[in-house]
Amino acid sequence: MPQQQTSSPGQGQRFDWWAAPAAATASEPAVAPRRTAVPAQPVSTRTAATQSAAAPELAAAPLAPAVVPQEPSAPTSTTDSTEVYRSVQASAAFQDIRRSYRVFVFPVSGAFLGWYLVYVAAEAVAPGVMRSRVAGPINVAWLLGLLQFATTFLLTWLYARNARTKRDRAALGLRWDTQDQLR
Repeated sequence: MPQQQTSSPGQGQRFDWWAAPAAATASEPAVAPRRTAVPAQPVSTRTAATQSAAAPELAAAPLAPAVVPQEPSAPTSTTDSTEVYRSVQASAAFQDIRRSYRVFVFPVSGAFLGWYLVYVAAEAVAPGVMRSRVAGPINVAWLLGLLQFATTFLLTWLYARNARTKRDRAALGLRWDTQDQLR
């Protein structure tokens, strides 16, 4: 049974821990570290002449390179990436994306919170009005409660549309620029 991953994989680690070979043992790690190839080393103590006489097809084939773990990257790359992200954060494009987000989210969140508090206050202050029937068994309280759900779905749709039309393209361009700077 493969081991479950307890944290997010780092750079060079695999996301597909569930696709590990079935013959994996408990001593092997669930996520392989990043590895690099080194020059090939002889595998057996036999001479090249003995190997070519025993198996001529093996003598012609090159030996597979040995694999060793790669050392962690130098701290300077971390400093460089930190500087890149800070410069992106200070850029006008990033500030425009954040401003567009705030202009939509803060007023809409305030309006929804106000709408919810009016519903709760009406239930506490005017229970008689909330009990008055609208249609059949549906009263004002039920109607306003169901409108809370409808409002939630409406605001979710509006947020997704606003993000798609006003922020996503600019954010994707900024992401590509950042990745280019980090290469």
